[in-house]
Amino acid sequence: MSSSISDHTQLALDIKQWGKELGFAEVGITDIDLSKHEAQLQRWLDAGYHGSMDYMAAHGMKRARPAELVPGTVRVISVKMNYLPPDASFAKTLKNTDKAYISRYALGRDYHKLMRNRLKKLGQKIELQIGQLGYRPFVDSAPVLERQLAEKAGLGWRGKHSLLINKEAGSWFFLGELFVDIPLPIDKPNEFEGCGKCVACITLCPTGAIVEPYVVDARKCISYLTIELQGPIPEQYRSLLGNRVYGCDDCQLVCPWNRYGQITDEADFHPRTQLKDKDLLDLFSWDEATFLKNTEGSPIRRIGHQRWLRNIAVGLGNAQFSQSIVDALSASYDQSTELVKEHIEWAIKQQRSKQDKLLRKTARLIRIVEKGLPRDA
Repeated sequence: MSSSISDHTQLALDIKQWGKELGFAEVGITDIDLSKHEAQLQRWLDAGYHGSMDYMAAHGMKRARPAELVPGTVRVISVKMNYLPPDASFAKTLKNTDKAYISRYALGRDYHKLMRNRLKKLGQKIELQIGQLGYRPFVDSAPVLERQLAEKAGLGWRGKHSLLINKEAGSWFFLGELFVDIPLPIDKPNEFEGCGKCVACITLCPTGAIVEPYVVDARKCISYLTIELQGPIPEQYRSLLGNRVYGCDDCQLVCPWNRYGQITDEADFHPRTQLKDKDLLDLFSWDEATFLKNTEGSPIRRIGHQRWLRNIAVGLGNAQFSQSIVDALSASYDQSTELVKEHIEWAIKQQRSKQDKLLRKTARLIRIVEKGLPRDA
């Protein structure tokens, strides 16, 4: 037995080294007991905070029971991979209402396949070392409580925005898991809680989606509204989206811990020129073929062309008044689907309202100037 324990201890050290060689910033190992999270998960589901993501409720408590998802699992190897690109240009893009803001994680290659392939290679390395191994890699692709597992594996703590935060790397990283059937020694769970009394993410969320510390109502979240939601974006949230056309980074942007964010070493996560800091009008002009070409290998492709146009129409409605915007929206109306038409109508109405305000302001300024002029001027 002591030899087996010794072998597993060395194997755990090897796994962490192999993980770093594969590009993971950190690797932790945990057991599969997530029972203390089941009640909170059930409350979240009962409140309907999952919105139209029916798969969240369909899997029930399997999300908190790894061995039900993959029978035989006794340990989870949790990994994180940094994705913060150089020159992220957060504020510059958000402030320029004519530009499209795309969540920084989505500007490069789709992380799902990249990380899953790396995790698969890690499993293969372990198998070469010990012989037959039961393992399954997951990257945001199955009912897994990945943040709770990562926290238990010592990779960080769950912030009040529900994302994992690491005191040396902030929160600009992806998580992935490798389920295995060998009793590796586990790492010490995270015991550091760095949020303290800070509620910046809660108070500055554009739509108020963080309804209480650690609880997000997905139905209000801009990431959900622009990515997961299949139908129309509820009208009460449209103006709050601003120019965010795919995802939202606001809760991370205001987090003090992200001053320690680590720039990614993965060139595949660097921004693509056809997506970063592009004019909303340029993106709205893409036909489906252009959309598919320019989003090849990107996570953005999963929302499809119609929801892409839906989101951009909202962004155009929120932009400063421009006759070019009104003309582009009007020109595309007849050939648009009902989903997109609804958002075009809203956007044109918004633009007209801004035009009226601009005209009234101009008229007031003219009257003020005229009152100040000499009578014989």
